[in-house]
Amino acid sequence: MTTYGLDTQFKIYASGLMGANSSLPVSFSDWEQAARSVLADGPFGYVAGGAGAEDTMKANRDAFSGYAIRPRMLNDVSDRDLTTTILGQPFSIPLALAPIGVQSIIHPDAERAPARAAADLDVPFILSTVSSVSIEDIAKEMNHATRWFQLYPGKDPEVIDSMIARAQQSGYSAIVVTVDTTMLAWRELDLKNAYLPFLQGEGIANYVSDPVFISRLKESPKVNPSAAIELFLKIYVNPGFTWADLKQLRDKVTLPMFIKGITHPDDAKRALEIGMDGIIVSNHGGRQVDGAISALSGLVEIRKVVQDDVPLLFDSGIRHAADIVKALALGAKAVLLGRPYAYAMATAGEQGVHRLLTHLRAELDLQLSLAGVRSVADINESHITSISPR
Repeated sequence: MTTYGLDTQFKIYASGLMGANSSLPVSFSDWEQAARSVLADGPFGYVAGGAGAEDTMKANRDAFSGYAIRPRMLNDVSDRDLTTTILGQPFSIPLALAPIGVQSIIHPDAERAPARAAADLDVPFILSTVSSVSIEDIAKEMNHATRWFQLYPGKDPEVIDSMIARAQQSGYSAIVVTVDTTMLAWRELDLKNAYLPFLQGEGIANYVSDPVFISRLKESPKVNPSAAIELFLKIYVNPGFTWADLKQLRDKVTLPMFIKGITHPDDAKRALEIGMDGIIVSNHGGRQVDGAISALSGLVEIRKVVQDDVPLLFDSGIRHAADIVKALALGAKAVLLGRPYAYAMATAGEQGVHRLLTHLRAELDLQLSLAGVRSVADINESHITSISPR
């Protein structure tokens, strides 16, 4: 029987009774404030900021307020099940850690800290192309735990092929192709702080450890790091990447492949037509297109045009268990968590991420039981209602 909620609550209350309550935050806003207190302006702005006026960021959160959960009473919820399965891969809860790049600007234990926390709690971890720790090193940290590799399809196809091969050899069980970042957006906080971490050599570990990338350099990255940074900046993003290129990539990759960054139903249908295995509905947390449709609204539209057996994942704006329930009710199979775990890592490293995930799991357990739902699999659109125009 799942008792995450009660167990976690009573552990916290008991620690208070003993005068040993943790000083770590509980709420998202407190995690954010704690991260702000330890990060310099540049790194904090890079994580917290969005594109343009940040209207998409706001829309992502506002969209959840357009729905309300409809609790059902007198159901037997004494035995609850938070698990789900996606493409044969088990999730202990319907959540994975989203790919966040350049984590070295957030905490010295970059990528390793959230990877270990995720592995311990049986939560899938998605490693970014622009991570601060290599594909292979994160695989060692996670042992046999579920991990996926997120790919930015840059301008050098041989480097792309090499990274995918490395991921497959290192036990990553899926590839997540992010298609909404063909170039960097206009991000006012980054511009205000004149801060781009890549220029300092942050976030390029997968490149400087890649044999194909290294073969393009006259000198090794250790001897001439500036040349490596310059080459990275030339090939990192690719505004010329098309559906034809994606199909070509899909045809030669044997691992399951998700497309991330889709909010339009026509794009979702086209992705499935070329053989993508799943869709991650996302607008990059509002970091790319300002004034765009909320990711949750995109999920509603996409769910209408894809079959029920197509795994839809959701990303952009998740803060609480109620958000997870609403996303699942609207058709998501699981959600991705981004900024919250970045703030938790900034505040307390692995311990912070572990605490955040433990609390979110407990909150979800309680949320389900109090809403009269026995399992994640039982959540559907009947459990929510629209309360305002979206």
